[in-house]
Amino acid sequence: MNALFDDAGDDRTRWERLCQQLHHHAHCYYVLDAPEIPDAEYDRLFQALQALEATHPDWVTPDSPTQRVGGRVLDGFGTVRHRVPMLSIRTETDTEASGAQAFDERVRKELELTPSDPPVGYVAEPKFDGLAMSLRYEAGVLVQAATRGDGELGEDVSANIRTIGQVPLRLPSDRRPVPPVLEVRGEVYMRRDDFEALNERQRQRIAAGAKGEKTFVNPRNAAAGAVRQLDSAIAAERPLSFFAYGLGEVSPPADGGPTFATHHESLMALRDWGFPVSSEVALCQGVDELIAYHRRLGAERDRLPFDIDGVVYKVDRLDWQRALGFVTREPRWAVAHKYPAQEQMTTVLAIDVQVGRTGKLTPVAKLAPVFVGGVTVTNATLHNEDEVLRKDVRVGDTVIVRRAGDVIPEVVAVVPPAPVAGDAQPTAEGPQADLFAAPARGPLFGMPSACPVCGSAVVREAGEADHRCTGGLFCSAQRKQALLHYAQRRAMDIEGLGDKLVEQMVDGDIVRGLPDLYRLGLSALARLDRMADKSAANLLAALEASKHTTLPRFLFALGIRHVGEATARELARHFGGLDKLMDATPEQLLEVRDIGPVVADSVHTFFQQAHNREVVEQLRACGVHWEEGAGTSDAPQVLAGQTLVLTGTLPHLSRDQAKALIEAAGGKVSGSVSKKTHHVVAGAEAGSKLDKARELGVSVIDEAGLLALLSSPPAADGADTPG
Repeated sequence: MNALFDDAGDDRTRWERLCQQLHHHAHCYYVLDAPEIPDAEYDRLFQALQALEATHPDWVTPDSPTQRVGGRVLDGFGTVRHRVPMLSIRTETDTEASGAQAFDERVRKELELTPSDPPVGYVAEPKFDGLAMSLRYEAGVLVQAATRGDGELGEDVSANIRTIGQVPLRLPSDRRPVPPVLEVRGEVYMRRDDFEALNERQRQRIAAGAKGEKTFVNPRNAAAGAVRQLDSAIAAERPLSFFAYGLGEVSPPADGGPTFATHHESLMALRDWGFPVSSEVALCQGVDELIAYHRRLGAERDRLPFDIDGVVYKVDRLDWQRALGFVTREPRWAVAHKYPAQEQMTTVLAIDVQVGRTGKLTPVAKLAPVFVGGVTVTNATLHNEDEVLRKDVRVGDTVIVRRAGDVIPEVVAVVPPAPVAGDAQPTAEGPQADLFAAPARGPLFGMPSACPVCGSAVVREAGEADHRCTGGLFCSAQRKQALLHYAQRRAMDIEGLGDKLVEQMVDGDIVRGLPDLYRLGLSALARLDRMADKSAANLLAALEASKHTTLPRFLFALGIRHVGEATARELARHFGGLDKLMDATPEQLLEVRDIGPVVADSVHTFFQQAHNREVVEQLRACGVHWEEGAGTSDAPQVLAGQTLVLTGTLPHLSRDQAKALIEAAGGKVSGSVSKKTHHVVAGAEAGSKLDKARELGVSVIDEAGLLALLSSPPAADGADTPG
């Protein structure tokens, strides 16, 4: 591969040889950091390939080295459904050694290991501060790159990701076979030196009078902005890098896929396939080595060429990962262990009060801008009145600001004022006394008695730390948050109804309550900023589609305090219909599984309010409807006591729809297959869960089988054994 290109052979042969050599030298340069030829020679090879492809444009393939330069301008990003969800990892907020200890204890307990059993093997990796990315290869060729999005739906950013030199366009098969389908998970990031060079170029452009240019706050924001450029030529100018850290969908062994026993083996395979894997990845035996790794990388954090905000621990054995499974939407077999948040000092310019969806008032410190943890911070939460008074935060104070968990800025403490003239405090009278006085402080903070947004009365309920506005949906701040909550994907799923649009609707008095959403017309929407006729029509279509929903989704969408998705499902299951629920007494609500006095009182209070009942009735009058009685205690609980696992893509039901049907019939949906699983519902492109089910002898059914189960008579007691 070291021989330089010569002109021997026909055009097609030269083209193939050029592609092969350029792929090889790009890998040496970007991944191995060991270039074999000078930049000028690489440029000569590249130009030769460009000339051949200009003569034979039909030879250009998506994996040609020339396709890295960008140039496509997109109308927008397409949506990609992740066949294997890109789940988030639980964060261990204890940044000391006990964070690793807590994780190891949970793992050993779940695996039923005794103190005499050997230490658990883990893979420890840096937690990169970048943008999670999924790369899909078919027959060894990159066919799609997608962002994480919400874990199930991401954005197709293939054109921009092709510009990253560290991302292989075609996978080499000389070291190990390439599976027919290989989905690689990793992080797009920007090195610190590349970030500084980018900002220097930006400053030069600004100085030269270029319009629309700006410098970037931190490498992560710069990387995220580059990935989401509609013009891939701009993305190609941004120096992005990539690290691979895991796999998504992979062809099963029966279809030519690999077999791995450990996570570390899969990382080594990724290296063989040409992906950069961090040299900081380490195998650790037991908790002591995890603690040592966390401390070592923390000490080297500032010297690394890229930003990290912690480390990630993963159980190495894949069979143990499958046994541990998932809780909610997070794997039990992995955890992110953060480092102590970075702190800086700044000045409190004012203390404002913000109003949330449930009316909660939160004091927020307005700060002199300060750079903390890679972000310029101008606001920091003070949580509640008690916290402000405990810390004695006042306007004019110098305070320590911390980005808690590297995400939410908060005021940690007030810095005591230093004496003006040395450490000694002289006693002085008259004009000279002011020379030694501490800087003037503002008055003590007090929560307002009236809502700063709508003027409604503010109350503090007995036994609570929070103050709340009593204005409900009359309060525009609460109205905005209520609309956004109502529209979210796991509630009414109204695509296109975002923050800026909701703000315009409420501030313009176009939408005063939830029912007004369904009374919007095309002409009114089209007059709003950034709302052309097509966008308005799409939003109206999404609103119309949202009218057909389920009772659990509707209950969750109403935003009843303390009622999340799981509680909404239990309420719908127990009462079967909205009218029964609205008329339920607190005692009747306490009969619902997993509902205690606080939730029961919140639900009862909500539906006793005349204006809340009016909102519900107006929504019904607007056409919002669901199937009453589905999945309730009155309906046949044919799957009571049974656990099912969903895998692959079903022909007619979405994952959420199938899950709702199973739960409505009294069943439980799990994220992992075990001996306790009753059925695995497998669709197209089912992955490792299907293999695990066959290995354990668990019943495997398709969508038709699931529907048959749902329509069958309830099983007799004791008839719910797996298999």
